[in-house]
Amino acid sequence: MKTIGLLGGMSWESSLEYYRIVNELVRGRLGGHSSAKCVMYSVDFAEIERFQNAGDWTEAAYVLAAAGQGVQAAGADCLVLCTNTMHKIAGEIISQISIPFIHIADPTAEKIKAAGIQKIGLLGTDFTMSQAFYKGRLVQEHGLDVLIPNEENRATVHRIIYEELVMGEIKPESKEAYIQIINELIADGAEGIILGCTEIGLLVQDGDCDKPLFDTTFLHAEAAVDFALND
Repeated sequence: MKTIGLLGGMSWESSLEYYRIVNELVRGRLGGHSSAKCVMYSVDFAEIERFQNAGDWTEAAYVLAAAGQGVQAAGADCLVLCTNTMHKIAGEIISQISIPFIHIADPTAEKIKAAGIQKIGLLGTDFTMSQAFYKGRLVQEHGLDVLIPNEENRATVHRIIYEELVMGEIKPESKEAYIQIINELIADGAEGIILGCTEIGLLVQDGDCDKPLFDTTFLHAEAAVDFALND
């Protein structure tokens, strides 16, 4: 078994899910007392969030690239960046490490295509929904059609992530708001929905709408386990 490197803390609420999922999947596949070999570096999200708000992606990249080097030095065989938004600076991290980097958008896109879906809705932070670093990869490298909410709905999705989900707050009214936004994307033609922030799966789950949901946290963790167990 290879060692999975987890670069987390953005937020630790979702990083906890990564740790749980990789261990449950390894135990499920190998049985017995098996668990994942992994190392985790958890950053201070308050620092990263300040860089995001200031638009200082250069400093954020410096911090996360150094953290990625630390994960590699600790013996990891791959790097999993446990956040969608900070894949904006994935290239800067990749340039500073020599182990494989598992990009969160790729296993998500592969699962979407395997389901026969072409037009997909995307929820996430406003950075993820509005900027090209994430949507562009889905469109250009995977050939998907990506729908995002309107400006007002993007603001709602973003606010709930930063004011509630990263703080561990799960509110029924926020779930209702998300489901309404999801249903509007479906009405616009979305055949499924990407839960494109690693905390959204804490709020919305399969069965909450009549289209498939693609939880990037689970799919990213699953891809890491696939890597670790692939001889």
